[in-house]
Amino acid sequence: MEVSLLLVIALIAANLPFLVERLFFIKPLASGKHLGWRLLELVVLYFAVGGIGLLLEKKGSDIHAQNWEFYAVTASLFLVFAFPGFIYRYLWRRKGT
Repeated sequence: MEVSLLLVIALIAANLPFLVERLFFIKPLASGKHLGWRLLELVVLYFAVGGIGLLLEKKGSDIHAQNWEFYAVTASLFLVFAFPGFIYRYLWRRKGT
């Protein structure tokens, strides 16, 4: 149950930077949000979802130490989760909307 919840949270969080025009969901930018801002938000949300996962792991059992491979795989999975939002923002949506 907790793993499914974490995956759903990660899927939503990975797509939010491409669906919301406000910087960190708070401040609207006059010139619009560029890809660099969206990638920064994606990195911040990756660590936020990782923190939620850490809290869920701590609640259920002891926290296990992870090597760099774990973080490479989870970052790649987060980027795959962000793919629908990227497609919607840059390839599917028309320029005028």
